[in-house]
Amino acid sequence: MVDVKGPVAPERMKGVSKMASYSASGTVSVRPYVTVDNVSARPSDSNWTARQILVVATCFILNMLDGMDVLILSYIAPALSSDWQVSPESLGVVFSAGLAGMAAGGLLIAPLADRFGRRKLILASLIMMAVAMFASGIATSIPELIASRFVVGIGIGTVLASMAALTAEYAPEKHRTFAVGFLQAGYPVGATITGFVVASHVTTHGWQAMLLGAAFLCAAAIPLVWLLLPESIAFLLSRQPKGALQKANKLLASIGQPQLDTLPPLAQREARNAGVRGLLSEGRAPSTILLWLAITFSFMTLYFVISWIPKLAVEAGLPAKDAIYAGAIYNIGVFIGTSSIGLVAMRFDLRRLILVYMALAAAALTIFGSVAMPLAATLGTAFLIGVFVQGGFNGCYPLAASLYPPEARGTGIGWAMGVGRIGAVIGPMLGGFLLAAKVSLPVIFGIFAVPVVLAGLCASLIRLPKAA
Repeated sequence: MVDVKGPVAPERMKGVSKMASYSASGTVSVRPYVTVDNVSARPSDSNWTARQILVVATCFILNMLDGMDVLILSYIAPALSSDWQVSPESLGVVFSAGLAGMAAGGLLIAPLADRFGRRKLILASLIMMAVAMFASGIATSIPELIASRFVVGIGIGTVLASMAALTAEYAPEKHRTFAVGFLQAGYPVGATITGFVVASHVTTHGWQAMLLGAAFLCAAAIPLVWLLLPESIAFLLSRQPKGALQKANKLLASIGQPQLDTLPPLAQREARNAGVRGLLSEGRAPSTILLWLAITFSFMTLYFVISWIPKLAVEAGLPAKDAIYAGAIYNIGVFIGTSSIGLVAMRFDLRRLILVYMALAAAALTIFGSVAMPLAATLGTAFLIGVFVQGGFNGCYPLAASLYPPEARGTGIGWAMGVGRIGAVIGPMLGGFLLAAKVSLPVIFGIFAVPVVLAGLCASLIRLPKAA
């Protein structure tokens, strides 16, 4: 999974692929597999092995948990507000606490995956999420809820970046963009299931029970990850921890790749690309900044929508139970949008697709906020918002994975999502203040339609590595 160079075993290294170079067309080939001479067929570049499917499936399940942990707060918000008499401003701070934690996780913790390994960091973060979710379920005050949600956010932010990097490194080259995009579809699936469960049971069992149930599911996933999720081959070959060659060869065999006689030398190129420095080296600085801006603008609108859509649906005239269903249906749209952009990007430029999705998202947001509609049309528009807002945003994950080499991929995705959380914090808080100030819905949705258009424009200007 690394660009192997140097004097070690040259007879085995002549056929190794180069990492990446730049193209104006936006096509990308960041080959993570080691190849050998005289091998014309490389099935793992186009076909899936059981190990690769297992990695993506496990990460998909983890992303379902992330969707549950993030969105459950928006689903229980009406019950929480009624039970504790929480103002929109205070509720906005609770929403933003989790998002601030996700920023801290992406910026400060996720980059450690490039140093200590993706698997270890995912396990540690999952434990943190389970403990903090339990604490949020037994919280007795807003400050306690804010603190526990902040810690949950740290775990989520770390897991999201680590999973995306791991999926990019294990997926076949031909399907890498689809795999990273499909991974993100786990988030709305988890959120949708959570929405229907909360709508059915929150009145009977209370919002605290919903949070405790989420904590149990996080804890149950820990042994699953321990047993099924392997370490990154790129990490083993670039960092070379104890037993790296044996572990890497075992994993290479499981994905249909030839094994190595010896570990590659630690190349100077990889050292230059490691850490935050790798995000700005080799001509990546302009694209990195554009990526950060695209994600910041996306998060601003995205987290306004996912935090407030049940309450906004009530403002639009829906009963409270139907408003929760609106949030769940929105997430069905998210699944469709996330899956579709990954599939379409196999044929078309991903950056241009993000721009198209974001333009359609702005139109859907404007309609939702300014046009009086019956229940079916309101739910249908919420569905379209999910398709285009989060579908377009989730295109940024494979975009980030394609932009950075393996030795900086965890850092790159973590920093992109971490910096972007600035928008995620601003969005819900601004939405809370606008609602508290009795600003009309057409104006509110018009305000939040602007950032998604800017996000699409920034994404369309990013320069990606070209095929080697």
